[in-house]
Amino acid sequence: MKITLLLVGKTASADIRNICADYTKRINHYTKMEEVVIENSAVKVTGAQKVKEKEGELILKKIAPGDYVILLDDKGKEYTSTQFANYLEGLFNQSIKNIIFIVGGAYGFSDALYKRANAKLSLSKMTFSHQIVRAIFAEQLYRAFTIIHNEPYHHE
Repeated sequence: MKITLLLVGKTASADIRNICADYTKRINHYTKMEEVVIENSAVKVTGAQKVKEKEGELILKKIAPGDYVILLDDKGKEYTSTQFANYLEGLFNQSIKNIIFIVGGAYGFSDALYKRANAKLSLSKMTFSHQIVRAIFAEQLYRAFTIIHNEPYHHE
């Protein structure tokens, strides 16, 4: 199985890039994970609705028909770390080959992406910058793998 974290826009902070790279390396111990970035410069439109639609088009081009797509969205389902690990393990048991987690741009997701998504996941009821979400999610993904493998990282 492979996990793809599909992101809109580069991360400006070297510190956040380093944190994400560290967790990606750790996650690759369990499964293949990669980050795919859609550059903001590729959008080339103005207005919130048009930006969402253009980002949606660019994102959809990166998704194959058999991919399992999860939007990181404030309207998504919230999990504890253990519940998220159980959810992921359930997906693994379904023999899904590629899970794509998507972090959208500043205006959220297009209607087309909402229709294509298999699930929506919320990290919190609070709003975070898309850059911080990357670091938080990478850590939670790593935590989920350690929970699944009964390793001493997560404490309850």
